[in-house]
Amino acid sequence: MKLGLMWGYWGQFPPANLVETTVEAEALGFDTVWTAESWGSDAFSPLAYLAARTERIRLGTAVTQLSARTPTATAMHALTIDHLSGGRFILGLGVSGPQVVEGWYGQPSDRPLARTREYVEIIRRVFAREEPLAFDGDFYQHPYRGPGSAGLGKPLKVITHPLRRRIPIFIGAEGPKNVAQTAQIADGWFPLYYSPYRQDVYASQLVGASEDFEIAAQCMVTISDDVEAGLEPVKMMLGFYIGGMGAKGQNYHTKLMSRMGFEAEALRIQELFMEGRRDEAVAAVPTEFADEISLVGPPERIRDRLAAWNDSPVTMLNVYPSDSESMRRIAEVVLG
Repeated sequence: MKLGLMWGYWGQFPPANLVETTVEAEALGFDTVWTAESWGSDAFSPLAYLAARTERIRLGTAVTQLSARTPTATAMHALTIDHLSGGRFILGLGVSGPQVVEGWYGQPSDRPLARTREYVEIIRRVFAREEPLAFDGDFYQHPYRGPGSAGLGKPLKVITHPLRRRIPIFIGAEGPKNVAQTAQIADGWFPLYYSPYRQDVYASQLVGASEDFEIAAQCMVTISDDVEAGLEPVKMMLGFYIGGMGAKGQNYHTKLMSRMGFEAEALRIQELFMEGRRDEAVAAVPTEFADEISLVGPPERIRDRLAAWNDSPVTMLNVYPSDSESMRRIAEVVLG
């Protein structure tokens, strides 16, 4: 099992210990450091900065949003950081939800699977650099010939030769069709939350994955003698995502929890959250569910429960940064 350091996106200000913590994680044996974006900081810039301060740890976006950039702009970011890091970059992509896609980026959010497939195909062609880019899709055209076109565009080949002609692409996906497509077209998958005790939820969707397909699962690891207290941040995360990250009837996180056997609880969390009763929404998150998707407790309990993760298709556990001592203990327990 590998460990990933998940920085996520910035809040009001940048994290004060971004570099120091990442360097510490690299020394402890963490495999990858991940950054994200929502409608604040971008996912690429911190990785370019970290590339200059690290030597071995892989650098990935988890995730960069499709609607934020054209496929070719994303490919340019990716090949640039891959060069700066000496071939350590992973491109993590995600469609986000309609509220962000349409509200922040001002883009349509229909047919996300088809958009993702076209997006990935274009990026693959840019990285391969076998011929000038000519693509005629439903959402992306190179050259563009639609309304407003001057008719002067021509197929172009990326000027900068990619360091690697196949930079790994991971995709954040939750819905069954999206996960199945990810297994077919990507090199890795980000499940927002995964239970190694309910592998059947995803088993059929991962059938088409290659042998070296990676699954980097978000997993809060908390070493504590108080399991209930250690699960509280997990419940807070679940309450926010299941209750508020999406509209009623169109929240991927709520639907996923329902498919995982907690439909009544998921709908209740969403109902409470949307009524403004957020503390009650968090309290309504079942302890069993929070415990299944995380590793919380004394070292011996975590080692015991880690066996289920090692028996699953998951290849990496992404944990959030903490103090040096906690990170060291996590590395000792998970990496051995």
